Amino acid sequence: MSVSEYRTTGKQITSSLQSLSPIVQLNIGGEIYATTLSTLRKCPGSKLYDMFNGQPKLRTDSEGRFFIDREGKNFKYILEYLRSSQVPTQCIQEVYKEAVFYEIEPLVKKLEETPQIFGEQVGRKQFLARVPNYSENIEVMIRIARAEVIASRYSNVIVCVVRTEEDASKCNDALNSLDMDKESLVKFGPWKASPGISDLLDCIKLDIEEKGYNVSFHSHVADKGFRFKSYDFLCKFLYKFVFTWW
Repeated sequence: MSVSEYRTTGKQITSSLQSLSPIVQLNIGGEIYATTLSTLRKCPGSKLYDMFNGQPKLRTDSEGRFFIDREGKNFKYILEYLRSSQVPTQCIQEVYKEAVFYEIEPLVKKLEETPQIFGEQVGRKQFLARVPNYSENIEVMIRIARAEVIASRYSNVIVCVVRTEEDASKCNDALNSLDMDKESLVKFGPWKASPGISDLLDCIKLDIEEKGYNVSFHSHVADKGFRFKSYDFLCKFLYKFVFTWW
């Protein structure tokens, strides 16, 4: 056997032994961790258990560490839970996403009981699920704002928010009596839930900002030269969202 063949064979044997070692080195999106196989297999049914059950089913980096192409900064909290059953008290939203990805159901359930996740999942999202076409309307607002940004620092998007069927009907009548560009008006509601219009406006702002946009809103005020009964009524339900680009 030549020296090169010996080196190659030796490297293959070493790699094979490392894959069976109880000590495992991980490269999670560039963050390096060391743990044990028993820790990674702590939760049967999880992705980590499946990845390291039997021969590892992952690629390795140039140093022979098992590589997972995932944001790695918060993986330490996943390991902390697997090692000691300790539920993290910081970065809750981010850790929750990782727990869901790795399918660590006991941790997912415990995080869902924290105020941050409970409020988001049970409160805010359940409310928004009762607002027809909420997510679609957010995308429409962003498309309108982007289309209006040509040579400008700001884009304005007019939103009509109505909570009840009665207000929705009156607003439709008012809109039909006015010469307005209805294609650029985004309508939210009506809905059947306790949160009010100000709550919905805050949700709209939050979800647009989470997509990376700088946005604010205020009540829409009619131009002085464009004031009459139908428009004055409609303005009670109109809000101007201002996108700031630079």
